[in-house]
Amino acid sequence: MLADDSLRTLITHRLRTFDRQELPSTGTRRAAVALALIEEGFGAALPGARAPTLWSTDAAVLLTRRALSLRNHPNQWALPGGSIDGDESPEQAALRELHEEVGLQLEPDAILGRLDDFVTRSGFAITPIVVWAGSARSLVPSEAEVASIHRIPVDEFMRADAPMLDPIDDSVHPVLRMPVGDTWIAAPTAAFLYQFREVCIAGRITRVAHYEQPLFARR
Repeated sequence: MLADDSLRTLITHRLRTFDRQELPSTGTRRAAVALALIEEGFGAALPGARAPTLWSTDAAVLLTRRALSLRNHPNQWALPGGSIDGDESPEQAALRELHEEVGLQLEPDAILGRLDDFVTRSGFAITPIVVWAGSARSLVPSEAEVASIHRIPVDEFMRADAPMLDPIDDSVHPVLRMPVGDTWIAAPTAAFLYQFREVCIAGRITRVAHYEQPLFARR
């Protein structure tokens, strides 16, 4: 799957026609994440994966591993993102966080659309913003926030064993995980990735806000 104009047009169309679920703007702490479509490049995207010898233009999603020094969720998989400041829109916050966390500065026309809001157990209402990042050859992790940057091929999220749904004692809804290589990503990041796969790539209307997070991700 190439990161080309036809893929960008397809994703843009599907997001524009997607009847997304939006949460009220009051009474919750607001945050935004950037689900950035990017070329796979040279990076060994998956744990233990072999790096391409030539620059790959296959479509990938930009993810990070959070810095070990962070108080909340150290070393967990994440999409670049954070709290919405002041009068920022979710789109403005997502683009700012991309720049702060991985040194990627994009213009507003890179925004393709939004997926459903997701409320975390820690009390944040997160809006996922899908953006087009192109080749993005020069990425620089923020020492304070990011341990490593990964370009995960979109095809990896189309695996037949995804999503992984696990029962949990304190909820009628299962915990959602997305497999990546020989490991996995937990919700809420996994929820955004799964809905992206379903809505933007497979063309299926799929809701994810009801899925649970594992206990370690609720802090």
